[in-house]
Amino acid sequence: MGLKIGIFGGSFNPPHKMHKKIALKLIKKHYVDKIIFVPTNYKYKYKNNLLSNDIRFAMLKLMCESYKDLEVSNYELKEGVVYTYQTLNYFKNKYRNDEIYFVCGSDNLSYIDKWQKYLDILINNKLLIIKREDYNIDDLLEKYKDFKNNIIITDIKENKISSTKIRKMFYNNKRARRYLDRKVYNFIRKNNLYKEDIK
Repeated sequence: MGLKIGIFGGSFNPPHKMHKKIALKLIKKHYVDKIIFVPTNYKYKYKNNLLSNDIRFAMLKLMCESYKDLEVSNYELKEGVVYTYQTLNYFKNKYRNDEIYFVCGSDNLSYIDKWQKYLDILINNKLLIIKREDYNIDDLLEKYKDFKNNIIITDIKENKISSTKIRKMFYNNKRARRYLDRKVYNFIRKNNLYKEDIK
């Protein structure tokens, strides 16, 4: 029997402790055996002022390097736009003997029907839903009731840590250390990042 692999996408601008906490909890609670973080390309049209692909990839690598079950993929860091359904199909082809799970916040689930080929995602993949307080899970399950067998509501909640808040703290010279892995924090300080981007 193969592994259960969670695909965790995002801008990770920067990656913070909540990202790592969610990943480690998914493993500890046996939802998956390992997590692969997949940072989105800086050209992603719905995000403004992303740091370069190389910098965000480097920060994720620093955050994950002490954990054997956490990996980082550069699959989406190529020329052109890569959509989520393509990413999931890529990993299913790469790990044919394993099970692929898409790690998805309830905020993303609420508008996943606006995504490219969203039916491909919902029909052909298992989704691990991370709960957020401001989204009603029952309403979302009703909305996507035709795909309920592929939607797994985890008992993991996301707290209010946000990359936006962290960027603003760096811009305003406030200490963001408690929200970040030590190596990531030191990398940001050393490279003087987030001194202009406060969006």
